[in-house]
Amino acid sequence: MKYPFLTLDDGTEIVHSETLSDGKVEVYIEKPDEKDCFHNASCYIPGYEWKNINGFSKQEISKYQEIIESTAHLILDFAKNGGFENASSF
Repeated sequence: MKYPFLTLDDGTEIVHSETLSDGKVEVYIEKPDEKDCFHNASCYIPGYEWKNINGFSKQEISKYQEIIESTAHLILDFAKNGGFENASSF
């Protein structure tokens, strides 16, 4: 299951998984692109292990790493509690 987390002003979507059996959470990033349709990547936290990077530059990944690092505590909590809507009681 994937839960919505954040939409950036350039249309980039950041979603996350529930807590996986190994204790990690997949943070999936997808950005629309006129030429390639979508760029995407997965980052597994904790540990910030990037996999399946398609279309993003090293600078973009660095920017997304900063965003994920600054919000990882929230993502990890939301992943344990069924996403933002369930964790926040909305």
